[in-house]
Amino acid sequence: MTSASGTIVVFGGSGFIGSHLIRTLLARGAEKIVSVDRRAPKTRINDVNYIDADVRDLSAFDVSGPVSTIYNLAAVHTTPGHPTHEYYETNIAGASQITAFARRKGVREIVFTSSISVYGPGEETKSESSVPAPESAYGWSKWLAEGIHRDWLAEAADRRLVICRPAVIFGPGEGGNFTRLAKLMKKGLFVYPGRRDTIKACFYVDDLIDALLYAKDLGRPYVLFNGCYSDRYTLEQIVDTFRSQHFPKVRTVMIPLWVVLGAAKALRPFSMLGLGIHPDRVMKLVRSTDVVPNWLEAEGKAARGRLPSAFERWSSGSHGSFV
Repeated sequence: MTSASGTIVVFGGSGFIGSHLIRTLLARGAEKIVSVDRRAPKTRINDVNYIDADVRDLSAFDVSGPVSTIYNLAAVHTTPGHPTHEYYETNIAGASQITAFARRKGVREIVFTSSISVYGPGEETKSESSVPAPESAYGWSKWLAEGIHRDWLAEAADRRLVICRPAVIFGPGEGGNFTRLAKLMKKGLFVYPGRRDTIKACFYVDDLIDALLYAKDLGRPYVLFNGCYSDRYTLEQIVDTFRSQHFPKVRTVMIPLWVVLGAAKALRPFSMLGLGIHPDRVMKLVRSTDVVPNWLEAEGKAARGRLPSAFERWSSGSHGSFV
């Protein structure tokens, strides 16, 4: 699984997925890991070389010795949260700079995390064969970054590329949609904004990493797959699973979307206080991300019914705090 020679370089190694990936690589025997990030890690992991660098300009960046594998997890991704230009500057320039670094070092293998945002919004079910139709700056930047990585792959017959399009990834240290859901559950009340049947593609972080490493270890020239569960979980199923296992006293109510949006717009100035109330986030709860992992299913790596165990693992990994 790990390289017999050469360093593994993880761009975005201080982030949520990057930190989990590095721990897994070490547990599986990796000896030389370099984490490249603009941010310092929340917790430094022993035996990892942390380098402060900006993927928008890696012209002076280098690591000693050969590099066996690059993981490109670096991205501006939070939506809402950034001006439009930042998604393009970081995600596209980062892809160009990282593939240029790969050329300089003679790297033959890259694993890149894209996003299901490349498919664009819509209620129809989407698989890896669906035609990308991004609408957001984030989705467009990821789709264009995929093309940059594919161009790198096409330059030499001995190169290998894995592109994963993750759905909502959750687990210890996430701090995003599922963490906000857990916080609401802890308060004892969850409000459905107009509908309960919104399909929300999701994946536990350790399951994502297992899928990434499985795809890489196949050694195929090119793998593209969606990182999510096959079950097509609805928002109601996610809430009910959370409630049945961890928050049995939670009450749920349905309120018309226009009421919830009105409250979110009124409270928008206070969203910086960590309330998680923002009109765009409300709309995410009513727009389906109906994505299926056809490639994982074909590989026999998409077992159903894993959401309850994922929540148990998250609870265990966060000591019951779900943060």
